Amino acid sequence: MERTITADLSGGKTTVEIRSGDHMWIADEPIDSGGENLGPDPYELLLGALAACTCATIELYCRHKQIQLDSVSARFTYDRIHADDCADCDGDTTGYLDRVRSQIFVEGAFDEDQRTRLEQIAVRCPVHKTLANGLTFTTEQVIVG
Repeated sequence: MERTITADLSGGKTTVEIRSGDHMWIADEPIDSGGENLGPDPYELLLGALAACTCATIELYCRHKQIQLDSVSARFTYDRIHADDCADCDGDTTGYLDRVRSQIFVEGAFDEDQRTRLEQIAVRCPVHKTLANGLTFTTEQVIVG
């Protein structure tokens, strides 16, 4: 399914108006980065998409399997670390790495098999898979006027 987002920045500030169909929201940079902090920064929006997708995927899975789910919440943290400081990285990695850490909290009366399956489902949301597998970018036009 193709999705389209538009973003518009005007007025010399860092506040960006984002639109998708009937929805509108804003992004901005923090004050210490020269912005006005009027909305989440782009990385916060990215993490928000990942958190929302993770929670929805778990809920939809539980609904499909008729598993009683009391609540689900997710916490994602983004940072950059040097490859030398990454204990989980292979030895071929150099420079800085983008890292996302997650904590996912699922509440309900689950048996051990359901608990194990929910741990697997948590990392199978479409946004997680897209980010983990990498993206292909195609810039069709850059118009400078």
